[in-house]
Amino acid sequence: MRSFKKYYKPILICLGAVNCGTYLYYNPHFADKRKVFTSWTTNYVPPNSSKWDDNWDHRSPNSLIHPKKILNDTNNDKVVEKLNTLRSTATRHIILIRHGQYEIDGGTDEERKLTKLGCNQAKQTGKRLQQLGFPYTEMIKSTMKRAQETGTIISDFLPKVPVRECNFIREGAPVPPEPPVGHWKPEVYQFYQDGARIEAAFRQYFHRADPKQEHDSFTLLVCHANVIRYFVCRALQFPPEGWLRLSLNHASITWISIAPNGRVKLMALGDSGHMPPEMLTVS
Repeated sequence: MRSFKKYYKPILICLGAVNCGTYLYYNPHFADKRKVFTSWTTNYVPPNSSKWDDNWDHRSPNSLIHPKKILNDTNNDKVVEKLNTLRSTATRHIILIRHGQYEIDGGTDEERKLTKLGCNQAKQTGKRLQQLGFPYTEMIKSTMKRAQETGTIISDFLPKVPVRECNFIREGAPVPPEPPVGHWKPEVYQFYQDGARIEAAFRQYFHRADPKQEHDSFTLLVCHANVIRYFVCRALQFPPEGWLRLSLNHASITWISIAPNGRVKLMALGDSGHMPPEMLTVS
């Protein structure tokens, strides 16, 4: 005689009130195994390329101890104690600011200075950062003229925040975009040099906090659209070739948070709601 269990159908169970939006699938056929599947993962198996790499910044505690020491050390307490000293306890917040509108017809970097509107955009962003009231650790500015001017204007609103410059976060083309764009330049002048520099900047600034860091940090990076877009893709472990699919307004705020365990959250992308509509520009 056939088992009656084979004719059982899955039951849809709603948790909470009607139209709650949260469901569980329960199949009596697997009742003996006590398996309950969430509705958003029941039939979905992510590809390997979509799985999160916990050691993306190469600072996971387990990766900082020699494997032989972990396998051969008979005193497990010492290994655990060592791992605990390598664990981060603080969160790193990286706030990326795109420069304001600038003179795109300038022949040199020095001539590509902020327009009057660009200066006003930077003022609005400086005021917004001041209102947020975060304990900013430092401001790091690209050495390009438009980023320098934008950072200087923002500093008027954050006078106590230390400022330094960095050549690595200058504008450039990080990797060939997908889908490709219509124009062409020799790769050596576009992606080959710029990509290595911008990737080096990512590795320098994007990582979990040092174990010795006791308090959360807030770092301001005043730089450029291509650099910010690439950083966002890399930090979220999205395909970096998709950087050109993102759009950022001038003087917008992008906020990335890196937790002690290395998990990354995009808190804001190109936020420019602090500016009136007539001041919004992209290029």
